[in-house]
This record gives sequence, C-alpha cells and structure tokens, in this order.
Amino acid sequence: MRLFIAEKPSLGRALVDVLPKPHQKCDGFIKAANGDVVTWCIGHLLEQAEPEAYNPDYKKWAVEHLPIVPTEWKLVVKANTKKQFTVVKKLIKQADVLVNMGDPDRVGQILIDEVINHCGVSKIQKAQVLRCLISDLNPAAVTKALHNLRKNTDFIPLATSALARARADWLYGINMTRLCTLQGRQSGYSGVLSIGRVQTPVLGLVVHRDIEIANFISKPFYEVVGHFQTLSGECYQAKWQPSKACEPYMDEDNRVLSKALALNVMSRVEGQLGKIVKVSQDKKSTPAPLPYSLSALQIDAAKRFGISAQAVLDTCQQLYERHKLITYPRSDCRYLPKEHLNDVPQVFAAIRHSCSALNDAVNNANASLQSKAWNDAKVSAHHAIIPTSKSTDMSRLSAAENNIYELIARQYLVQFYPPCEYVDKQIDTEVAGGLFIAKQKDVVALGWKALFPVKSSSSSDSEFSVVSLPLVAKGDVVNCQQAELKEKQTTPPKYFTDATLLSAMTGIARYVTDASIKKVLRDTDGLGTEATRAGIIELLFKRQFLTRKGKDIRATEIGTQLICSLPVRMTIPDMTAHWESQLEAISQKKIKYAHFMDPITQSIDELIYEVKAVTFAGLKGKGKPYKPKRTYTSNKKTSPKKLKH
Repeated sequence: MRLFIAEKPSLGRALVDVLPKPHQKCDGFIKAANGDVVTWCIGHLLEQAEPEAYNPDYKKWAVEHLPIVPTEWKLVVKANTKKQFTVVKKLIKQADVLVNMGDPDRVGQILIDEVINHCGVSKIQKAQVLRCLISDLNPAAVTKALHNLRKNTDFIPLATSALARARADWLYGINMTRLCTLQGRQSGYSGVLSIGRVQTPVLGLVVHRDIEIANFISKPFYEVVGHFQTLSGECYQAKWQPSKACEPYMDEDNRVLSKALALNVMSRVEGQLGKIVKVSQDKKSTPAPLPYSLSALQIDAAKRFGISAQAVLDTCQQLYERHKLITYPRSDCRYLPKEHLNDVPQVFAAIRHSCSALNDAVNNANASLQSKAWNDAKVSAHHAIIPTSKSTDMSRLSAAENNIYELIARQYLVQFYPPCEYVDKQIDTEVAGGLFIAKQKDVVALGWKALFPVKSSSSSDSEFSVVSLPLVAKGDVVNCQQAELKEKQTTPPKYFTDATLLSAMTGIARYVTDASIKKVLRDTDGLGTEATRAGIIELLFKRQFLTRKGKDIRATEIGTQLICSLPVRMTIPDMTAHWESQLEAISQKKIKYAHFMDPITQSIDELIYEVKAVTFAGLKGKGKPYKPKRTYTSNKKTSPKKLKH
C-alpha cells in the first residue's frame, strides 16, 4: 500500500481527485481503486512538549529553574487532533511506501517528517519515503506532481532547518517569557510579558521608530536653484551641488544647514555668465519586476488597497485552496521553473476569462518573451505565486479576492512585456566656481509599465520630467538670470504601516547595526518566514503591544515600556537576523545543526544573567492577573492564537 500523508484535508482531496475511482471514503482517510491511500494532518498533529514534560517541577514558574534546556527533545500529540493522529499512525504501520505531501516549504516538510518519525518507522522504511511537491491544486498540476515524486531524503537539510527553528523558538520563548514575566511581577506588573525570537525585535522596530519621531526636532535646510538662459534664449533650471568644502555646513544627508552659505552662493552666481561643462544623454531600461513572493504581494496589497498582511494571506489561501486560481501562496521565491513556460497559453486564457480588466494586457502580451523570472537555479521547493490555468466567474469572488487575483495576474503578465525604456539627460553648468545640475527623464517606450496606472507627467510624484531641457553642448555659455533660495524643513521618519513594517521584516539588513552581522546578510534576509510574518504582526496586536491609528502602526505604552526595559540586544534585529541567516544556511547544507544550536544555548545563559538585573518599573500597576498554563507557541502556518495564561 502506498500512503500519501497530506498536510491538510484540502491538499489530500486535491490528490484524491486525480486517483483512480471508485474512492472509498473512510474516517480520516480515502482509499483509491488502485490501492493508494490518502490521509492528512490538520496542520501540526504534534507539538513541542511543555517544560513540565521534562520535569514536573517546571509547571511552576521559578527563576531558579532557568535556563530550561532539554537534553532529549520531546514531541506530544496535540489534544484537539489526537483522533486524526491515531488514524495516521495506524495507516503508517500498514503502509509499504510513505509519501510526504506537506506544503512545499520548510514547515510543510518537517510537519510530515515529525509524524513519520514519531510513529517509530524503521530506518530502512524512512530512507524509502518519497516527497510529493504540489504548488497548484488543479488536477493537471497535481497529476504532474504525482508523476514527479522525489526522494524525501533530498529534503533532509530543509527539515533540519525547520527543526532548528522550532527548537530555537522554544528555548528563547520559554526561558525569556518566564523570566521577564517573573521580573515584571516583582515590579508590580500583573500580566504575561511574552518574549519571542522574532516578535520582540519586530516590536522593537516599532518602538524605536516611535521614539525617534517623538524626539525629532525639525531643522531648516537650504537649496539654491539657478535660472539659466542659453544664447538662443532657451531657459532651464538647475540645482546647486555643494562641494566638499561645504561639508562642515551639511548634515549626514548632504543637506545644507547654513542659510548664510546658501545666500553667499546666490550673490556670487546671480547675473553671472556660466559654462556648460558636461552634457550626458544615456538610454536606459528597467526590466519588469519579478512575480510575487508572499511578502512582496502583501507589501503591494497594503500600499494599493490598505489590506493587512494577515488579510492578504487569508485571501490567498481562499484563492489557492477553495478557488484553485493561484499557486501555493506561502512562497518566499520570486522565480519560476522553465517548464512552466509550457503552461503560458492556458494561464493567459484563464486570466482573460477571469479578469476582464486585464483583457488588453493579455492580448498585447508576447508569449515568446522570457523575463529573468524563468530561472531553474533559483527555484527549490516552491516557486513564485502566479495564476493557475483555471478560470472562474469573478462574481463568485469577494472584492478582496478579486483585487488580490488581479495583482497576481498583472505581475505575471508583465513577464511577457519588454523593458521600460527611457533617456536620462543631464546638464552640468559651472558658474562662479559653483556646480549646478539639471536632470530630465523622458520615457521612450513604456514597455511593461503600460500595465500599471500611468501617473500624469504633470503630477509631482511622476518619475518622468514635466519640462524639457534645451539642446546645448559642452562649452556653451549661459547666463544665470536669477538665483532662487528654497528653504525647506527636515521631516521625521514616518510611522510604520503594514506595508513598511513587512518591508522592514523582509529586508532586515538595513536595520541591523552590527557591521559583522550585516556583512553576512543578503538583501532578502528577513525576520520570520513568509508563512509567519503576518501572524507575528497580528500576535503583537493581540497581546496589546501594538495598536493602530488609521494606517499607522504604533506601540502601546506596555509595548514601549517592555522594549525600553529589556537589554538592547533583545530589542534590535541583529541577533535574530543572524539566526535567520544561519537557518537558511542549514537548509543549503552550508552549516550543521550543532553549529547553530550550541551558540544559542550559550547566548540564552548570557541573556538570563542580563535580564535578572532588569526591572519593569514602568509597568507597575498595569496588566491583568494571569494563570500560566502555556508558555510557548511556535511559529506555525496558522492564524496566531493567544497564549493561554
């Protein structure tokens, strides 16, 4: 008997639909006519054991118990899915061949592997387990995946990375939450101070931004704009570029803070003759943006529709599981396998039928074009989120589902459009020893940008020029008819929104302060995973550490006091970003499990020593009384649940 173990019932049903009929439906599994059996988990059937499973004394929260570090890790069957686990275990014992049908990502891999391991499967049978990767629930795609089963052992590094992540989360969450809560109680705080490897640095990003805005003092800065006329009577404007000698009067963003300096420049150049010292005209092009990963989609949806990250993920799940209109949504990949080029005509037809707003976009697409998105080397377990070949009557979809589908479909279609071509023009003018620069950007061919709403060229936020520069040549003499002083004010950074907070979590390197850590991070290294980022943000709201004011995300008083009381390294992303980078390295077979876990155990010892000296005086009298029952929730691919304290 060949047993397929799906991550969830919807995935199991998608496989059953392509297996030989008749189907025999049983309690917790379905048997096909060819003898294949399909069963399923309901998300995680197992979970990390609570501390008291290692020592009954740990049921009581006490500082002297810390750190709690298991020598042999234990998994326990979740109470609410025990019945299904019993079904799966019985089937595993009967099976000749096992097939891991977890979602095509890190958590999906370990979720099934841990069930197989927990059921005591022999080493020989474990070595023969197969892997079925399904990223599209439509029958043709599922059949294709069924015919391309791989060895499950190929994915051991991915599973090891997931295992390391879960255990690191447990160690950090258990020990730090217990210690901070106990320290908070001594300071008069009545609630649970939940600490997480990812959630706490994310909260730190918001708190530090809020504090920066609150302490911001606006300062004036100055620009000088020269109004020039050529000998033929054509006019143009150019902005003064301060020289190196002006640096003492400038801030870190190269803005001139001295009004006297700006006025001196004005007096020196006004009415003087100048000379064109450089004229450049460079033709450039911008390729189409890559198809969406989940985070990229969440960021764009938040910008365009004001949809929260969790709402985007929930909508994607409906489009994937219920409507089968998009491929697997919890993807961190923005590339596509070349074999998908065979499906282009069918996907075009599906978009044309499903989304009338993109009819012209489909009709004008060139299927023979191949963007840089088609790259097998950059696709591992899953690929970018794209439309499937299935179409539907879009009136059956909610407004959010329509909006998200259209975003995904448009991002797919731009892969079949040429680059946007434009010309960068620049005139460098020298007058009285000062350099003035005029720039112009003219579109030559919109290319893929034709698919996006075009901003008027007269709009202040248009990327293309409003006026044209005159035709001049190097050496031409011009007259500075007027010099204009522009006084502006420095502005504070903006509060985080769903889009900008997700963007910060996705590309965390720019917020890391330690140069040695930043050096090893990629631009795409982030906090959390595609599957967990939305849940982490929502969790911070549910724990009343964050609140919303319009589109802005702000820290609450409790969230602010927590971050301001903790050791700095717990509140900045450096440590967690480095961990995430190492977890990725494990999945790429670049480092081993022990190289990641051993230093973490040591760092928790150090953090416990530091936090023991912390008081949470600012939280005195706040919080609600609690009764600790559960101290840890892992990063799961489900909506976050409140801690049961």
